[in-house]
Amino acid sequence: MPQSTAALRRTLGTPDAVVVGLGSMIGAGVFAALAPAARAAGPALLTALALAAVVAYCNAMSSARLAARYPASGGTYVYGRERLGAFWGHLAGWAFVVGKTASCAAMALTVGAYVWPAQAHAVGVAAVVALTALNYGGLQKSAWLTRAIVAVVLAVLASVVVGCLLSDASDTERLGVGAPSGAAGVLQAAGLLFFAFAGYARIATLGEEVRAPERTIPRAIPLALGITLLVYAAVSVAVLSVLGPEGLARASAPLVDAVEAAGLPGLVPVVRTGAATAALGSLLALILGVSRTTLAMARDRHLPGALAAVHPRFQVPHRAELAVGAVVATLAATVDVRGAIGFSSFGVLVYYAIANASAWTLGSAPLARAVPVLGLLGCLTLAFTLPAVSVGVGAGVLAVGAAAYGVRRWRAAR
Repeated sequence: MPQSTAALRRTLGTPDAVVVGLGSMIGAGVFAALAPAARAAGPALLTALALAAVVAYCNAMSSARLAARYPASGGTYVYGRERLGAFWGHLAGWAFVVGKTASCAAMALTVGAYVWPAQAHAVGVAAVVALTALNYGGLQKSAWLTRAIVAVVLAVLASVVVGCLLSDASDTERLGVGAPSGAAGVLQAAGLLFFAFAGYARIATLGEEVRAPERTIPRAIPLALGITLLVYAAVSVAVLSVLGPEGLARASAPLVDAVEAAGLPGLVPVVRTGAATAALGSLLALILGVSRTTLAMARDRHLPGALAAVHPRFQVPHRAELAVGAVVATLAATVDVRGAIGFSSFGVLVYYAIANASAWTLGSAPLARAVPVLGLLGCLTLAFTLPAVSVGVGAGVLAVGAAAYGVRRWRAAR
């Protein structure tokens, strides 16, 4: 079989796929996303979290159905192409690759900021190089590292939850439900929190490397999402009980501020270590997802065909991984993109809107279509209630992708 069309090796079972999803979702977002969400929603933070979870559930169910039907690398790029047409697949893939490449660089710099703040760029580049080398050696090695990272992060989050809830500073009256900032604030907070749930797409983008994907993926996606929701809810309740909505909104490092307010300064280095480890796990999962979508787009010549090569020994998309690693390392070495990736949230919501629209075409039964319709409406609503800058930059990035597709089709027609 030619190298450019070779299949990837199916090595992941259900536990491994769940761990990959957890490694993507229970990442650095939980250490940072709560504060901006609290600024938008105020006392209605838990309401926003529930809304984000409903939209994420609909997206997860749609993705699971599609992944079982199309167990190939690429995720919604493949689903949009097969169900809606080449343009929508291209748009989904473009939004994912561009947005998540910026997210990769941001996660790399987050690792550096926690490990060695004075040399954040150098540490970020080293993290990218190390994880790219690990991925090059085969997916199973990446799965083992992800398993270890998830265990560490869950242990850290458990210590934060227990420490805060059992402290004298904890007060359940701070958990008040309401929306004094209005519905728009709740929707904006839900959009910000949704970004932290979006990692279950990584399970679908690895569809070509999962054993018995028609059974494994539909099991793994809701399992990973359910565990993540429980973890996020517990952390949110614990942090709110100590800081309250106003204190959480002002926090620069919410979980660090929470353990300090709870009178547990000894947990501060533990939380910082957990944040760095979580960012490392997010980076690992992001590189995996972006390289697999790059592989799928290269197979269809939406990206250079050379990137579709599969290593004959390790059976991984080695050129795509090296290309993604090189771009991310360059960004991590030269720019600070942590404050400039708001469009990534917009892009990921558009990505899942296309996934839901694709799932809508799978069946005509009212119940089968209700979930993707709710997911589609939820994604579009959250996308366009994000901050105006995020919407503007995100729409601009998508317009560039659409123009690139048009130019390619024009050249092909000639």
